[in-house]
Amino acid sequence: MAVWIQAQQLQGDALRQMQALYGQHFPIEVRHYLSQWIESQPWDSIDMDNPQEGAKATQLLEGLIQELQKKADHQVGEDGFLLKIKLGHYATQLQNMYERCPMELVRCIRHILYHEQRLVREATDSPSQVSSPADALSQKHLQINQTFEELRLVTQDTENQLKKLQQTQEFFIIQYQESLRLQAQFTQLSQLSPQERMTREPTLQQKKASLEAWLHREAQTLQQYRVELAEKHQQTLALLRKQQTIILDDELIQWKRRQQLAGNGGPPEGPLDGLQAWCEKLAEIICQNRQQVRRAEHLCQQLPIPGPIEEMLAELNSTITDIISALVTSTFIIEKQPPQVLKTQTKFAATVRLLVGGKLNVHMNPPQVKATIISEQQAKALLKNESTRNESSGDILNNCCVMEYHQATGTLSAHFRNMSLKRIKRSDRRGAESVTEEKFTILFESQFSVGGNELVFQVKTLSLPVVVIVHGSQDNNATATVLWDNAFAEPGRVPFAVPDKVMWSQLCEALNMKFKAEVQSSRGLTKDNLLFLAQKLFNSSINHLEEYNNMPVSWAQFNRENLPGRNYTFWQWFDGVMEVLKKHLKPHWNDGAILGFVNKQQAHDLLINKPDGTFLLRFSDSEIGGITIAWKFDNAERMFWNLMPFTTRDFSIRSLADRLGDLAYLQFVYPERPKEEVFSKYYTPVLAKAVDGYVKPQIKQVVPEFLPTTGDSSSGGTSYMDQSPSPSVGSSHYNIYPQNHDSVLDTEGEFNLDDSMDVARHVEELLSRPMDSQWISHPQS
Repeated sequence: MAVWIQAQQLQGDALRQMQALYGQHFPIEVRHYLSQWIESQPWDSIDMDNPQEGAKATQLLEGLIQELQKKADHQVGEDGFLLKIKLGHYATQLQNMYERCPMELVRCIRHILYHEQRLVREATDSPSQVSSPADALSQKHLQINQTFEELRLVTQDTENQLKKLQQTQEFFIIQYQESLRLQAQFTQLSQLSPQERMTREPTLQQKKASLEAWLHREAQTLQQYRVELAEKHQQTLALLRKQQTIILDDELIQWKRRQQLAGNGGPPEGPLDGLQAWCEKLAEIICQNRQQVRRAEHLCQQLPIPGPIEEMLAELNSTITDIISALVTSTFIIEKQPPQVLKTQTKFAATVRLLVGGKLNVHMNPPQVKATIISEQQAKALLKNESTRNESSGDILNNCCVMEYHQATGTLSAHFRNMSLKRIKRSDRRGAESVTEEKFTILFESQFSVGGNELVFQVKTLSLPVVVIVHGSQDNNATATVLWDNAFAEPGRVPFAVPDKVMWSQLCEALNMKFKAEVQSSRGLTKDNLLFLAQKLFNSSINHLEEYNNMPVSWAQFNRENLPGRNYTFWQWFDGVMEVLKKHLKPHWNDGAILGFVNKQQAHDLLINKPDGTFLLRFSDSEIGGITIAWKFDNAERMFWNLMPFTTRDFSIRSLADRLGDLAYLQFVYPERPKEEVFSKYYTPVLAKAVDGYVKPQIKQVVPEFLPTTGDSSSGGTSYMDQSPSPSVGSSHYNIYPQNHDSVLDTEGEFNLDDSMDVARHVEELLSRPMDSQWISHPQS
């Protein structure tokens, strides 16, 4: 690639160094407008110490002056007037400066080129030494910008050639008219006397022969100019198509992939401004070349000359139409995807954008976009160009929207703000497939014209796969379908094919991404966490994560078949963990207070050498969304204790921190952090002050086996929930329910949540109501 194109991409100090190379001795404008010519000359072949080489230096100086004059002469129109004067001035200036010492010009240009190449090399070499993705991306974007500069220069060059061709042809037509005038004079000779005719005929004959010879030569020159211009356009379009492929098939597809992964909790896909700027540059250069080809066609029609040019221009026209069609249809995209788990009768939104809409002036007659929900089979037929017109798989309310142009941002987009899926039509399911595995998509389509109805485009784009549900209970299974599709969809797939099996290492990446996004935590899944999950999924006791990495995981294992001995799938268990963390335990997870992914035996192994009162929090194996406390307290009965799991329902009544604060014998968070240091900042403050004569009761969590023996003897036993005394009834200690013979802690450490907490929940519900009048005396009653 040309050094000058790369030099223009320099930044910071390198750019300042490059600019300092130029001045009165050699203006930077000369370097810019003669960049290709300057870099193609043999400056290095001249021996600066040999006076005999002066002739070569003089030739290079003369060549430089001629090129400057030629470039100046090609500047036409209002925009080129000032540049024409400026370049002419520089030609005179350099001629006067180096006419007597042309070797100094050679020395000057060699110095400039050497330092430019050095600065470019340093700029391109330094990122390659640090092969980070960001540097590689920066290099790729630099390459794109350099290619745009190259396209701009060659398009400007063909524009100048076209103007030159036009001027040459116009002069040819004038001379042709002169030949017709001479022909008419020949005809009039017959009316003259023989003597006068003999006097004038030789002169006319000579003029006519000379002019016809000139016209013949000039016609060949014109044809050559036309062919050269067409060949130049072919080269420009080849480079343009290559650049468009990089932007649409690489950059835009990567943006769409990032958008898909963002649905799984990946980083945001990023703004479209950079892509739109590139696409608008493509549209601008395409339109410029299209106009040039059309003007060349007009010139050929104005003065037909037999040759291959007509066929070449027709091919150029076809190529340009293909290029602009690909650009327009590919840049009609969904900026904001509709929700991928879509509940019927629920409002949802989406945004569609045309990246080249502003540049092509589509907003002058704003098109309407229509949204339709179609099935996976209908999407396949659509991509095969099979007829699916007027077919849909449901009814969407408010599904039409006019595209709006935003002047400040230059964006043309349609914002669907109040769509609602009124009805869904499901297809026949295959095998064991459930309704939450059936995929749909929202089809957005529009039609508009460009260039005064000269080109009419019908554009369509499909949303990411959508799973339709009718009840919230279907949400977690639908989310599993979306997660699998977003994570493992391959580019260019047939809608909406995904592999039935993936490697465990691939699934780990998807689970970790989803986990961090759902829990809104930077603390992701560790290797130990992933090992625990692998053991759970594969029902295996292998203790090395690496041995699981290349094991295949099927969709059925993930969310169709229940885990061994359980009535739920792997995903349902994992989703329950994320749910309880997100709603109630996020700060404790972020603090590292929840170990989480360990089983009961692992918990005992971790606690065995710890002092009494050391506890850890782990996710329940038996309860979806459950978290349990395991602690060490060595007594005659046993050493390890496991409290029945708490769920979201429990934490909506009393927080985990408060529950742990109630249990004074739990003193250290594994491995050895004082409980108060970790959890006290999350305790709910106790409000002792009475409000309107009422004192709010306190709910306390107790474990019967660990109750103190100093309870009220008249109560006949201890209670499951210990209520603090109310000042209005003295210091009596009320025990609401007598001791139940079924312990919350059994010897096996296995608990049934519904059976063992019914009484406790009932008491909590009672305590959340206002106190009954028979318990509290009212002074004013």
